Amino acid sequence: MKEIFLIEDDHAIARNLTRLLQGEGYGVAHAPTCREARALLSQKRFDLALVDISLSDGNGFPLCTEIKAAQHIPVIFLTASGDESSVVTGLNLGADDYVIKPFRPRELVARIGAALRKNSRAGSVFEIQGLQADPSSGVVRKGGKELFLSALEYRLLLVFLSNPKSILTRGKLLDELWDAAGEFVNDNTLTVYIKRLREKIEDDPSSPKIILTVRGTGYRLGDAHAAE
Repeated sequence: MKEIFLIEDDHAIARNLTRLLQGEGYGVAHAPTCREARALLSQKRFDLALVDISLSDGNGFPLCTEIKAAQHIPVIFLTASGDESSVVTGLNLGADDYVIKPFRPRELVARIGAALRKNSRAGSVFEIQGLQADPSSGVVRKGGKELFLSALEYRLLLVFLSNPKSILTRGKLLDELWDAAGEFVNDNTLTVYIKRLREKIEDDPSSPKIILTVRGTGYRLGDAHAAE
């Protein structure tokens, strides 16, 4: 069972989040203050931390740094502030994502799942049809040459690489593509991004071998493997 470290000083939010995450099969440990969070951090191992930025005895920015240093796990900020400076500060401190309150439960669960999958693959290099993707460095190469993908194109590629044996419906892809830059993706623009990604990674975009279309269902990854 994956263990979630919830640092949130609003007890009603914490209670509802705990029920939500436990219903999704996660274990949850809750700390309402910076002091209690630091104590728990030294006592228990976690797989991901959800950190409220505004806490009663401080803010979550220093906690993010401490959590990353102590356990090297994904950190997702929970914040009532969607201003650019707060977002940039959090991401520069090493946060993996942020969620603005009030948030949709389905969105949060999708972001947690994506962060956990990305972290679990961090030590592997994916290889498929001459394409190499190294999640630990964020570098993607084709035939030995580095490719330059947009943030959303890269995230889309990681979704496929993280689900190598799954058929991904368009709805599932939309759930996963919560872009940190705030770029909105709908069903129509998803088609555009898949087309752009194929143009960069496929030998022949008109006959793709990496991102395959499953007619009437969605898409799936072609045959790939992860190499250490």
